[in-house]
Amino acid sequence: MKTIVLDEPFKLRMTETDEPSSPGPGEALIQISRLGICGTDYHAFRGRQPFFSYPRILGHELGVEILALGDCDTDLQVGDHCCVEPYLNCGSCIACRNGKTNCCASLKVLGVHTDGGMRERIIVPINKLHRSRTLTMDQLALVETLGIGAHAVDRAAVKTGENVLVIGAGPIGLTAMQFAGAAGANVIAMDMNEHRIEFCSKQLGVRHTLKPAEGAVDVLKDLTDGDLPIAVFDATGNPESMQAAFKYVAPGGRLVFVGLYLGDITFYDPDFHRKEVTLLATRNSTGSDFKRILGLMETGAIDTTPWITHRSNLGAFTSEFEGWLDPANGVIKAVVAFD
Repeated sequence: MKTIVLDEPFKLRMTETDEPSSPGPGEALIQISRLGICGTDYHAFRGRQPFFSYPRILGHELGVEILALGDCDTDLQVGDHCCVEPYLNCGSCIACRNGKTNCCASLKVLGVHTDGGMRERIIVPINKLHRSRTLTMDQLALVETLGIGAHAVDRAAVKTGENVLVIGAGPIGLTAMQFAGAAGANVIAMDMNEHRIEFCSKQLGVRHTLKPAEGAVDVLKDLTDGDLPIAVFDATGNPESMQAAFKYVAPGGRLVFVGLYLGDITFYDPDFHRKEVTLLATRNSTGSDFKRILGLMETGAIDTTPWITHRSNLGAFTSEFEGWLDPANGVIKAVVAFD
């Protein structure tokens, strides 16, 4: 079957690999229909993804169809359309026992720590499939991305009427904006890219946007009646941005690092203590997040219609992928079709 392998940084290769075997107990054989391209894929391509080894089959944002089921107790059926929860957790460590499967002590993520879905067919655990009878394959491929933002907003316990700043208007930042807005917050978007700022305003209806320039603190005070945002999400994975984010948080506020940086982050401790800032990390999402998101998408409460700006197919992907890294091309979310 057709498979795309990232052999080393900057080297993607189309090849043929063996078909999967029949699914065992608790497993499902799935056909990949749509694959969303994530920031993790871009980082891996550039050689900047932590906890990563080469060669690797990328791909963890998946819209799929079930082809076969192994022995199991499930209401899923052959032919069902599903999204895939790509976080393979052990079920027995302290995180799993406490329901935090997203940060399992031995977590393996499809397409990152183990080979993923950039191939025509793959076997996955049945309990990692989440069905929808109404969503399109495009929509199903976006659920995992939405889960990152949904989980981050839950971590910050965002409330109605709160002023929230989201730094970074890539796909993950956009999901945080959507779920913060759904929680009733007043959302402010910050990004350096004019195209993304415009997308936030025109497509997501974010009322206030700004760039991370000198004087941003004063602008934020003006937008929040002198308070500064009570919750700040940094979805950039950029150390300078993450360090600057501390000064944007209101006294008593919460700072959530959504983006991941492979290195150290420092901050000025007296200001951190003076404000009594709560610093939170957020990672992945849980099965309950997936179920909630599917419900919100099915009712139209979360709309992903504007998100997909670039498309490719399996044959053209290796030649088109590198161009998506250029900010001038205006990529918000790229999706690869397998059919």
